[in-house]
Amino acid sequence: MESALTSKGQATIPKPIRDHLHLKPVHPDGTVVLLPKLPPSALRGIVKPLRRPVSIAEMDEAVATGAADQPMRRKRR
Repeated sequence: MESALTSKGQATIPKPIRDHLHLKPVHPDGTVVLLPKLPPSALRGIVKPLRRPVSIAEMDEAVATGAADQPMRRKRR
């Protein structure tokens, strides 16, 4: 089965799939809107952070260390 994507980003769902899912047009213009079963908030916490959070003091220290390692730059006029 093939599906098409229009220039407006609309997808065409093949008739056998529409029939299997019992999809019917719900808008006066004949369009169908598919909504997710779960709200996006249900995905919260699904990806674990790779590192622990960094404090502002640690950020400041990293900036100071990085700045100390770099030669002084002059601004161009």
